[in-house]
Amino acid sequence: MEKLKTLVISQQPMLREGIWHTLSANSNMEVACVSEITDTVLAEINESKPDIALVDIDGTADTNTMLVRRMKHSLPNIGIILLSADSNDNQLFHALKAQASAFLNKDVTADKLLETIKRVADGEQPIKEIFSTRQKVAMQVLHKFQELSWQMEEEENPDSPLTSRETEILNYVAQGYLNKQIATELGISEQTIKNHITSILRKLNAGARTEAVVVALKQGIITLS
Repeated sequence: MEKLKTLVISQQPMLREGIWHTLSANSNMEVACVSEITDTVLAEINESKPDIALVDIDGTADTNTMLVRRMKHSLPNIGIILLSADSNDNQLFHALKAQASAFLNKDVTADKLLETIKRVADGEQPIKEIFSTRQKVAMQVLHKFQELSWQMEEEENPDSPLTSRETEILNYVAQGYLNKQIATELGISEQTIKNHITSILRKLNAGARTEAVVVALKQGIITLS
């Protein structure tokens, strides 16, 4: 059986050594690289081409998340397991955005770590299991996909001054709805509504919501029923 090539990245020497001992003791594992963040770490990763990467994101979360994205770009099939002392909702959301396959607390047992590595190597994504227990993260992901969908919708209608979503929102504005009320009606965040309003004003060259409604009525974009 071919050994799983695994790399460990952490700024904490004790964590690196502890994981190295755990993995080295397993006959199915080969530790390809143990490193902290350096200017050459990505080159080392590309050269060793590991199957699994264990990345500690504490202390240097932004740097390590960027590294994870670059790793996935260079090695699309690599399985990423992020490690943190505090798996808060914001970290979990960014872990999903970075295409991590799993997210573990640093106090994880050796057996759990090895089990997760095997699952990720088999193509599973344990990180998705958080949706059932972390509703805030699930909603963040849902809103992100909605925003991406609306962006694609806008790209598919380049000749239209407003997307269908923007037209829908402007119709609510014309009826006197406030941003919070529109957000409730559409089941999306108030900030997303504000973003759409900003886009509507820009596209219609309007300085205020009322002016945007007037312009849209004159152009036949919306009607008052």
